[in-house]
Amino acid sequence: MTKKAIVLGAGGFIGGNLINRLKKEGYWVRGVDLKRNEYGNDAADDFVLVDLSNTSFCESIMDRGFGEVYQLAADMGGAGYIFTGEHDADVMRNSVLCNVNTLEACKNHQIPKIFYSSSACIYPEYNQLDPDNPKCSEESAYPAAPDSEYGWEKLFSERLYLSYQRNYGIKVRIARFHNIFGPMGTWTGGKEKAPAAMCRKVAEAKDGTYIEVWGDGVQTRSFLYIDECLEAVRRLMESDFSGPVNIGSEEMIAINDFAKMTIEISGKKLSIKNIKGPTGVRGRNSDNHLLLEKLGWRPSQPLKKGMIETYTWISSQVREAANKVLITNET
Repeated sequence: MTKKAIVLGAGGFIGGNLINRLKKEGYWVRGVDLKRNEYGNDAADDFVLVDLSNTSFCESIMDRGFGEVYQLAADMGGAGYIFTGEHDADVMRNSVLCNVNTLEACKNHQIPKIFYSSSACIYPEYNQLDPDNPKCSEESAYPAAPDSEYGWEKLFSERLYLSYQRNYGIKVRIARFHNIFGPMGTWTGGKEKAPAAMCRKVAEAKDGTYIEVWGDGVQTRSFLYIDECLEAVRRLMESDFSGPVNIGSEEMIAINDFAKMTIEISGKKLSIKNIKGPTGVRGRNSDNHLLLEKLGWRPSQPLKKGMIETYTWISSQVREAANKVLITNET
């Protein structure tokens, strides 16, 4: 019998790639989002354009006896979107409504298992002040003090999912994603994450010039390639562990060094100009001890390998966009 899954947030980067993974495993998959994947990364058997913040719409999509739901839909973006404070109400309202409606629909349609994508942004700011020694082990989430409303919403929603598991018997699996990246994701417009933004800046820069990097560049992060993220998600779903559990890389890097890596990949001669801008916490790195203990696995791909793939794709997008502008100007 064919297994059936529904991916919410299927128009996004991780959602589109997750559908591809599930299809390779033989699933019948329905994708759901406000929009289709902008880069055609959509192999779903069925795609429904709905707003999950609308209760009736959310109920209507759970009608095929799905065995698994993957809830990745959220109002989110990179530092330029999350940390300015200008989008806080939208981020919290839209995402909370999506999660409440999803859980109610799963309960009403007796969906047996649901995956929820939380975020490393739930970790307390006070444990991430030292760029060289951040503390992001799962138990360190409390006492809670996320550095953004996005983080507060994710932390609340974790508790919401676990409450439905306790009270209604829905099997819940929760992962805290740490900066997932790769080709075929948002790379411009303000909602792109750091790896995509870095690749775009370098791809657009001319030899002998510079790229701008927000902050002093000493702040640290880790970045996980999409294929390893999906492997961890599927292992978690097949396990007996509810989580929350970190899904991220332990290869921590300073942002200026990350910029230098991207410049090296490009082959260009560029310098770095640090400017004021939203940066989030000073240090963040995935702690994968619990991941290894519960799933017997941890990510291993070097950051540079994934960045080569990502830069190659984004630089091609930059060239294509430039050619379109050139053609438009000529006509």
